[in-house]
Amino acid sequence: MPSRRSLLKAGGSLAAASLLPGTGPAAAESRPPDPWRKVPDILRKIRPPRFPSREWDITAFGAVGDGTTDCTAAFAAAIGECHRRGGGRVVVPPGRFLTGAVHLLSNVELHVSEGAVIAFSTDPNAYLPVVLTRWEGTECRNYSPFIYAHGQRNIAVTGRGTLDGQARQGPWESWYANGGPQAGDQRALRKMGDDGVPVEERVFGAGHYLRPAMVQFVKCQNILVGDITILEPPMWTVNPVLCTNVTVRGITVVSTLYNTDGCDPEASSYVHIHHCRFNTNDDCVAVKSGRDADGRRVGVPSENIVVQDCQFSGRWGGITVGSEMSGGVRDVFAERCVINSPDFPGNYPVKYPVYIKAGKKRGGFIEGVYTRDFTGGNVDREVMFVNMDYASNEQGTEPVSVRDIRMERTRLDGADAVLNLVGLETDHLVGVRLEKCAFTNVTGPDKIAYTDGLSLRKVFVNGVEQ
Repeated sequence: MPSRRSLLKAGGSLAAASLLPGTGPAAAESRPPDPWRKVPDILRKIRPPRFPSREWDITAFGAVGDGTTDCTAAFAAAIGECHRRGGGRVVVPPGRFLTGAVHLLSNVELHVSEGAVIAFSTDPNAYLPVVLTRWEGTECRNYSPFIYAHGQRNIAVTGRGTLDGQARQGPWESWYANGGPQAGDQRALRKMGDDGVPVEERVFGAGHYLRPAMVQFVKCQNILVGDITILEPPMWTVNPVLCTNVTVRGITVVSTLYNTDGCDPEASSYVHIHHCRFNTNDDCVAVKSGRDADGRRVGVPSENIVVQDCQFSGRWGGITVGSEMSGGVRDVFAERCVINSPDFPGNYPVKYPVYIKAGKKRGGFIEGVYTRDFTGGNVDREVMFVNMDYASNEQGTEPVSVRDIRMERTRLDGADAVLNLVGLETDHLVGVRLEKCAFTNVTGPDKIAYTDGLSLRKVFVNGVEQ
């Protein structure tokens, strides 16, 4: 890591960096207030839903756990009856239950017992008719997510059982791999979002190739996803959209298809993600708020997100913000997370424990991403990558703001570099602060471009204070 006063060339242009020493009495007096003081109040406002102590077993509605009988109607009947009777628990007993889309209703907890597997159909027709969804941050009508709810309150998916997306047995990979047909629909939807086409006219589904999310709740309140194991989702795994009061706790995600993030809180607030394990072929936790013009049209930020005690073994970012962040993001906290844990090594090493993605096409803002007490190592690239020029091939002129990014008390062994900070000449990155951190076996220099207010205090790289 170079001296804090170094100026490096990055991206072919001179990196303009305003660096603060971060030491001495004057620096101590000017230190910003501790944002972590907000966390207890945020957590007090997040309460998992509670349900009446009544149960409905799906086998009483015709479900058969033989792995071949279609149980879609049985799931719908059990959930409908539970909802009509005032709520409670719909129980999936041990066995392998094949189904299409499962739609939750208010006051229903779907409980997947230990030894139970919900195996999702590999037939895209099992996820019709289309529903209102958000696909990579743009609203449309598309195949139903495998587990879905819209406008519901007090819903949960819990238990020691398994949700098996069976994605590698289905057509989903062929839709995007090797120039597959998803790319055409992807471009068409993005153009609809940019052109302001009414959402009800953005209809995909049958005859189209936009992969559905695994678990998606849209405009819901009081949500719990707890303890379950989720295997092989076709796309993003757990995706609350425009939701409030969300708890995701103790889940394990194993995904191998491309673009299968672990948990994507999107335009959602008061979200607590804790004690989870992510072995993903993309980002582990990715905070989002909509894409480009359509994200700005909806205009709802993600905020008050707390991530604690997770294990990250994803192919890209550990705690990630963006790239679909056009509605804005503020106050994301992550602490006590382990990078590439030997106890949960995953298929890919994390490239960036902290990964922030923004750009002039997205616009929007990111204000306040705070991490502390990360441990682990074997980082594939840089410890922190803040890229305000993400997807630089997508031309845009929107103002974009990224500021107040902090890392504290972090100890990681093994990385290409500590920092890769890419601000823009027109929109500088502002206020990156590292404090009381130690990084060992770092092999290369930092890259710092168009960054104002970079502060390092008691930061050691390969044993040398910076």
